[in-house]
Amino acid sequence: MVDVTIPQIGESITTVFIARWLKQPGDVVSSGDSIVELDSDKASMEVPAPSGGVLRETLAAEGDEVEIGSIVARIDEAAEAAGAGSTPEGGAPGADPAHSSPEVRAGPAARQAAARGGVDLGSVDGTGPRGRVTTGDVQRAHRSSEPPVPPAPPAPQAQAQAQAPGAPGRIERIRMTPLRRTIARRLVEAQHNAAMLTTFNEIDMSSVIALRKRYQERFQAANGIKLGFMSFFVKATIEALKENPAVNAEIDGDEIIYKHYFNIGVAVSGPKGLVVPVVRDADRLSFSGVERAIAELATRARDNKLRIEDFQDGTFTISNGGVFGSLMSTPILNPPQSGILGMHAFQERPVGIDGRIELRPMMYVALSYDHRIIDGREAVSFLVRVKELVENPERILLEV
Repeated sequence: MVDVTIPQIGESITTVFIARWLKQPGDVVSSGDSIVELDSDKASMEVPAPSGGVLRETLAAEGDEVEIGSIVARIDEAAEAAGAGSTPEGGAPGADPAHSSPEVRAGPAARQAAARGGVDLGSVDGTGPRGRVTTGDVQRAHRSSEPPVPPAPPAPQAQAQAQAPGAPGRIERIRMTPLRRTIARRLVEAQHNAAMLTTFNEIDMSSVIALRKRYQERFQAANGIKLGFMSFFVKATIEALKENPAVNAEIDGDEIIYKHYFNIGVAVSGPKGLVVPVVRDADRLSFSGVERAIAELATRARDNKLRIEDFQDGTFTISNGGVFGSLMSTPILNPPQSGILGMHAFQERPVGIDGRIELRPMMYVALSYDHRIIDGREAVSFLVRVKELVENPERILLEV
């Protein structure tokens, strides 16, 4: 037997949660196959099989908290794939062969469940790898074979209880994931530990929209990715940070740490909440490099493939609530960073242009900052500089 253990994830992480078993007892696995998905307070990750064989047992249930280094499963290296898929392990001697037919691809747990429930495995559609029948398939087949029981008319008192707010089925209580707990804790800490203030401005997006429309096809043909709005804001933010270094700094005790590099955190939405992976050395990337890096991080966030190092060493964060339709918000700091820029949806609004009123696509932007380290003058100057650069995108390219 080969033990499957919880690997070391990060220096500060001592426990993780079993989020989901990707393989079930009786499944044939190859070395490197993902067996279990873990949740930590920073990210999710999958644990690969250390060797090939048959997964004999799992030692923790989904939702369990386990320590780093714990054994959570065992793999039988000696078992052959054919034998594992055709031996009706766990079945009672003399059991009905229709319920444990060796021709059916099913593991021991599924065969035991079929034997207990009197389910014919041959009639069950398998949803596992290569059509393997899982325990869940057997349970669904068992439920569908039971005749429906008509509900009895509720008594008057029972009707009153069912309408009560706390009646069964009216509420659902679910334990927070480690990632959601960490998000909640850090957001509260950000408000308690920083003198947070937000300043606003608005940006005329006409020039960026026209430039994207003019060069989109050529840009995509040359780089294999679309030119979005985020790369303009990342580039403008970096130039504004260079001119206002306190916005890229952080407080450590009674010292200020000025950072002469630009690792820009980009808030992206994943299945378990908003996360902020980092585009490293974004000042060294081209427009296409920024777009490609953000697209890769967003894809990995949706697939729960982000690594711990993807979240480390950020110096400033950009959040785009506009993708969800937000018109204006006050973003919360991402500690220990001292500033965060909030982008929003743009919409046509009447504005004064050279004495005329015109409809222009306008976007509100917000800078939340730690007033302990950033003065109001610096915050306003930073946001005005971002506005100038985005409204005149050629200045970003010329760095003027």
